[in-house]
Amino acid sequence: MAPKRPSLLLPHAKKPRAAPGPRPADTSASRGLLTCEKEQQEAIEHIDEVQNEIDRLNEQASEEILKVEQKYNKLRQPFFQKRSELIAKIPNFWVTTFVNHPQVSALLGEEDEEALHYLTRVEVTEFEDIKSGYRIDFYFDENPYFENKVLSKEFHLNESGDPSSKSTEIKWKSGKDLTKRSSQTQNKASRKRQHEEPESFFTWFTDHSDAGADELGEVIKDDIWPNPLQYYLVPDMDDEEGEGEEDDDDDEEEEGLEDIDEEGDEDEGEEDEDEDEGEEGEEDEGEDD
Repeated sequence: MAPKRPSLLLPHAKKPRAAPGPRPADTSASRGLLTCEKEQQEAIEHIDEVQNEIDRLNEQASEEILKVEQKYNKLRQPFFQKRSELIAKIPNFWVTTFVNHPQVSALLGEEDEEALHYLTRVEVTEFEDIKSGYRIDFYFDENPYFENKVLSKEFHLNESGDPSSKSTEIKWKSGKDLTKRSSQTQNKASRKRQHEEPESFFTWFTDHSDAGADELGEVIKDDIWPNPLQYYLVPDMDDEEGEGEEDDDDDEEEEGLEDIDEEGDEDEGEEDEDEDEGEEGEEDEGEDD
């Protein structure tokens, strides 16, 4: 018997049901939703227009603020010069200022401090348009570490508008390169699990990796340079702690003396009570006799 051949006819398709017609309530809700969306879109467009006006005013304000900064930057220059002349009369002014600054002191090793004792003057110069950058100059006396009289680091915008920096090449004297000594000290310290010295302060002059976010440069320009005297006059925390400990010791001694006096008074009171009781006992015996 021959096998049954499959049917070539398409299977009977079920007639699809017609979608129910929209209800009157649904229609009104859809219209309300469309109206709400249209109002929101119009509000967003108006907000954008207002924001453009705010941005335009901000740009105008920035330009006017820049002009004011340029004006007063020129007016400040004679006072900066006079201040530098007065600072020159104070030995170790700048190294003390840097050591007392919490962020800068964290970058200073012992030999960095020794080298900075020869630092006589610091100057920060902002460029004409201010926005384009600034330069920091460090002036040194003759010293056993390097030949340079002036070390500078400059921050500016390059041709593409990106921040970049350049600095003076330090001419180290033989065996006095603190940047190399710092790395060797750190390697030895890590092997021996000892306290590691911070990277040398002078490595900052060779670090141009992130000129747009140079923390040390910004601290010197924006925090120290406007008023270095506030950091020069910061009291030595070690001395303050020592004085505090002495005060605590004095307080403890005074409290101890007070306790001894109180105990002595209590003992005297007890002795007086014993004497009174003894006298009363003798009187009672005399009356019995």
